[in-house]
Amino acid sequence: MIIKFFTVTSVIVLVLLTLSLLVLPLLLPPLPPPPWMLLLVPVLIMALLLSLAFSPSLEPNINFTFV
Repeated sequence: MIIKFFTVTSVIVLVLLTLSLLVLPLLLPPLPPPPWMLLLVPVLIMALLLSLAFSPSLEPNINFTFV
């Protein structure tokens, strides 16, 4: 049943991505750490997403009457 969801090309792409994730870290040299300012970017993105998640909606309140 799960075979219907994947085409042959998508399976080949997934297998190649998996192999590259397994093999490339062994072949490539380790990278130096990024500058500390660049490390703040994910923190700022998370702060923005949290502020958007907990900010009040600008939509007017809609009263539902259940019958």
